[in-house]
Amino acid sequence: MVKKDFILVTIIGALVGLLVQPILANLVAAPSLSARAMIFFGFLVIAPLALFIAYLLGKIWKVIYQFAKFAAVGALNTFIDFGVLNLEIIFSGIAGGAMYSVFKGVSFLAATTNSFFWNKYWTFGSRTSANTKETSKFYIVAVVGWVINVSLASFVVNVMSRPVSISPNLWANIGALTGVAGSFLWDFLGYKFLVFTDTAAGKPKAEQSASGENK
Repeated sequence: MVKKDFILVTIIGALVGLLVQPILANLVAAPSLSARAMIFFGFLVIAPLALFIAYLLGKIWKVIYQFAKFAAVGALNTFIDFGVLNLEIIFSGIAGGAMYSVFKGVSFLAATTNSFFWNKYWTFGSRTSANTKETSKFYIVAVVGWVINVSLASFVVNVMSRPVSISPNLWANIGALTGVAGSFLWDFLGYKFLVFTDTAAGKPKAEQSASGENK
């Protein structure tokens, strides 16, 4: 695993450790400072460790390492999504109804914008500047993912019956998790084969051509 990947995935772990804090504040009554710190440092350690394991497995099947980087970015996107959503719930006191769908749309947009830059320049190793065509394709794929994500989340929260033992805030997050799970695979395949097509298995075309010439 190269140093750059180690640094970037550690940054992701730190960001996730910070973004989980508003989620804890919304779901757990007065979490202790020590518990918050343990969770933060847990993500800080787990993120690079998981990527290193994927790096070793990637020696057998190369796409595993790229998918692991996508999953790391996906985890960051998820916690941006959840973090923004829970901040909206905390400040508004609303955890259902039409405004929930609005909140979910805003949080998903924040996560998607983050996703573009991390996936373009890290996961898929693109070295080209962002352009209108690529950005347009990205957001077309993202919009489909958004429809899948928000529709599933809204269905769970607003249509399915919430168990009495589950609080509205927790149910809102279960809905959000369902939406993320539903759109995850679509996003990976869409970004890999429809958007960032100047790469293959995370390796820019220019490098692939050079490798071919050296054979």
